[in-house]
Amino acid sequence: MEILKFTFGRLLQLIPVLLGITLIAFLLLRVLPGDPATLILGNRGNAEDIARLTTQLGLDRPLWQQYLSFLGDMLRGSFGQSIAYRSAVGPLIVERLWATLALVGFSTLLAVAMTIPLALLAALRKNGITDHAIKIFFVAVMSMPAFWLGVLVVLLLSVVYPIFPVSGYGDTFIDRVYHLFLPALIIALGTAALTIRSLRSSLIDVMRADYIDTARAKGLRQRVVLFRHILRNSLISTISVLGVHTSWVIGGTVVIESVFAIPGLGYLLVSSISARDYPMVQGLTVTFAVLVVAINLITDIAYAIADPRVKLS
Repeated sequence: MEILKFTFGRLLQLIPVLLGITLIAFLLLRVLPGDPATLILGNRGNAEDIARLTTQLGLDRPLWQQYLSFLGDMLRGSFGQSIAYRSAVGPLIVERLWATLALVGFSTLLAVAMTIPLALLAALRKNGITDHAIKIFFVAVMSMPAFWLGVLVVLLLSVVYPIFPVSGYGDTFIDRVYHLFLPALIIALGTAALTIRSLRSSLIDVMRADYIDTARAKGLRQRVVLFRHILRNSLISTISVLGVHTSWVIGGTVVIESVFAIPGLGYLLVSSISARDYPMVQGLTVTFAVLVVAINLITDIAYAIADPRVKLS
C-alpha cells in the first residue's frame, strides 16, 4: 500500500515536469535554423509550394496555438502527425521503444553481473594485486571517451576476433541478444566503472561494522555473513549510483544506436532532428522524460527494498 501511494504521488509530480519539458523542447525546436517545409520539398518546391505545405503542417499558426495543439495530441497519446514519416507519432515511438529498452536493460544486467563479483573480489583482497588490477582497469575505462572505448571494443571483438556483429538488431530473441551484446557491453563497461568503485567502498565500510563481528561470533557461515549481511547492506549506495547512471544512459543511447544502426528511440531522434520533424522530436522528448522518471521511481523502490529502514514518502 505504501509503494502504491508513493508511486501515485510521483506520477502526480510528473505532470508539471512534463509540461516544463514540453515547453522547453517546443521553443528550442522553433529557434533552430531550417524550415520543415523547405527540407521536405527540397529543390523541387517553389515559394507557393512551401507556403502551402507550411499551412498544411500548421506551422503558420501562432506559437501558442501550435503548443496547445501539441498538448492536446499528447493527452490523446498520439503526439500528432510526423512530418517526415506522414503517420501518427505515438505508434512509431512505441515500435522503436522496445529496442531502446532492450539495449538499456541488457547493458544494466551486464553491468550488475560485472559489479557484484568484481567488487566483492576487490574488497575481500583489499590493497592486493587483484584489487589494484581491477581499479587500474576501470579507471582506464572511465578515462576513455565513450566513442574511443567503443572503437577499441569493436576492433577487438568484431575485427581482430570476429565474434559479434557491428550493426543490426536481429529478428528472433536469441539473434537480438547476439546483436545487442557488443553495444550493451560498451555501455556496461562505463556503468560498471562507477558501480564497482561505489560497491567496493561500501563493502569495506560494512565489513568493519560491529554487527558483522557479532554475526561471525554467532557462528554463522562466512557465505551467509558475506551475502546476507555484508553485501545486502552495501548495495544501498550502489543502487542510487546505478539508477542515476541508467537515467543518463537512456539519453546516451543516441550515439550507440546511431553507430550500431539499432532502430531505437535514439536513432529515431537523430533523423527527426535533421528533418526538423517537430511532432516526432517533441514526442521523443516526452518519452525520454517519462523513462528517466520511471528509472528514478524504480530506484527509490529498490532502495527501500534493500533497506527496510527507508520509508517511502
